[in-house]
Amino acid sequence: MLYAILCYNSEDVVGSWSKEEEDEVMGKLMAVQEGLAKEGRLGPVARLLPTTAATTLRKNGDAPLVIDGPFAETKEQLLGFYVIEAASLDAALDTARDLARANPGTGSYEIRPIMLYHPAPGQT
Repeated sequence: MLYAILCYNSEDVVGSWSKEEEDEVMGKLMAVQEGLAKEGRLGPVARLLPTTAATTLRKNGDAPLVIDGPFAETKEQLLGFYVIEAASLDAALDTARDLARANPGTGSYEIRPIMLYHPAPGQT
């Protein structure tokens, strides 16, 4: 089954990392990704640009309103996501734990099963 692992953390904390800290974290994350790729379990991976680059379309009736930014008042923002193949939720949680170990400090990982409406050939 496919799972999405949504990665949340404080944009301010991640943005304050030095180049050396950033390189160290990315190296650890790449090691996790390489392991998943060797097992044929790695799907798309994306690191999102800062929320200052976001645009939101909010529907409050008939006409959707377009506004700059997400304007969510939360301590953690969605910073990226992984799509992985996992045999079970427990296996997906193990992958999320590997990602959590690669990242310093706090943060959270939301794991969701994915239902494909238009799967690629060979995927269900």
